[in-house]
Amino acid sequence: MTDATADLSHAPLTTADGRPLKAALAESLAVRRRRALLLVAPLFLFILISFIVPIGQMLFKSVYNDGFSANVPALSAWFDAHPPGSAIDETAYAALQADLVGMKRNKTAGVAGTRINYDVAGTRSLFTAGARGADKMKPPYKEAFLKLDKKWADPNVWRAMRSAASPFTMDFYLAANDLKRDEAGAIVAVPEGQAVYKKLMLRTLTLSLEITAICLLIGFPIAHLLATLPMRKAMLLMIFVLLPFWTSLLVRTTAWMVLLQQQGVLNDLLVWLGVIDDKGRIQMIYNEMGTIIAMTHILLPFTILPLYSVMKTIPPSYVRAARSLGATSWTAFRRVYLPQTLPGVGAGGLLVFILAMGYYITPALVGGADGQMISNLIAFHMQKSLNWSLAAALAAQLLIVVLIFFWIYDRIVGIDKMKLG
Repeated sequence: MTDATADLSHAPLTTADGRPLKAALAESLAVRRRRALLLVAPLFLFILISFIVPIGQMLFKSVYNDGFSANVPALSAWFDAHPPGSAIDETAYAALQADLVGMKRNKTAGVAGTRINYDVAGTRSLFTAGARGADKMKPPYKEAFLKLDKKWADPNVWRAMRSAASPFTMDFYLAANDLKRDEAGAIVAVPEGQAVYKKLMLRTLTLSLEITAICLLIGFPIAHLLATLPMRKAMLLMIFVLLPFWTSLLVRTTAWMVLLQQQGVLNDLLVWLGVIDDKGRIQMIYNEMGTIIAMTHILLPFTILPLYSVMKTIPPSYVRAARSLGATSWTAFRRVYLPQTLPGVGAGGLLVFILAMGYYITPALVGGADGQMISNLIAFHMQKSLNWSLAAALAAQLLIVVLIFFWIYDRIVGIDKMKLG
């Protein structure tokens, strides 16, 4: 080997224009990455704006509420200087009087009172009335407040004000779990007659699991039939499966109201067949039964489609081979066919469960008092009581439940194996 050949063997590879090949490849890969980023940027921005940011705001709202703390600088300073358990003395009432004067000036007494009203019912009017007469009060302020309303001496009101003096709080999560703080600040359960949230969350979870199980039991044979029929017949049957998607959700729910009521079509049919008499008509609406029937009908396609997409890819020769080796039909189904459908079963079941957990319109229309779900109570606090922080805490707990089931699905099946059609 000559010296010139040895020099060429050690020289770096270059492109036609003389640039090092390694640098040119790195630049080319960087250009491709930038192009890929530009292609996915609109989708990423859409997800960020319409999904991630609202969920982040909801989670933040569940632990942050400055409706009271932003309007009581003097009282907040008094709470900071006096630890819990301190006697409510004249200086505390003087700070309260100064803050109420500011509330009257800024027209924020209703906002501050509403925040305390979340913890102690009936206190919003206490603050609005106090703000109207605060600038006319003369020392001693404690006597003036008690003369105005005896509730100003209630330890529970002062406990609630101390808690609300900080904008960050976990009180809304306590309320979402039927818990509260007593006069000493200790966490206790609410009275049995007022406990609604845990019961409703449990009902939501139970109904969602029942609806998911029913959808899987009904959807599995339908999906199997679709996957084994000739294509022409399967497409005709698929039209009937997809038909509900072409009808408004409100229209479908209203139709079930007509069918399920005691004087409705189903009860009339049962009476005509002699299954029941006219006096024994079944109550199938405004209860859990109505919610289950209507939601199963609406969510069934979301089970069939993932199952069908998985079953269509399973070669029929697998089951035939098992049968030829001596396996019975049940053994071939259980040992060969069913395990291959698990990704579709998991995807369809998870999809139906998630949709059922957050359903609102159908339980509101056909559920009645016994068929209501947690989403209906979230909507109530968002639209009627305007307690957005409590609604956010309930929604956050709903999100946690869904994420737990996502984690279970990932551990059993794997998210990477999910097939949605």
